[in-house]
Amino acid sequence: MKQFKFRLDITEQQYLNYYRGAVRQVIVSSTTGVTIQFPASLLTKFVTSGGIHGDFVLSCDDALKGSEIRRVQ
Repeated sequence: MKQFKFRLDITEQQYLNYYRGAVRQVIVSSTTGVTIQFPASLLTKFVTSGGIHGDFVLSCDDALKGSEIRRVQ
């Protein structure tokens, strides 16, 4: 299983673009410099009134499928 750690600072206004259908994918750089892309829908459970902020880990299988995101401290 592959894991990619990254930091997000997305305002609630920016995430509204997902709800409006303007954005479907999130593209970020991992802490090791790897560019990763995943469905914005994976972030829904982390949305607060202030947006989405913090450190996260994206886990996926070796074929880069079955993505799951979790917040890390």
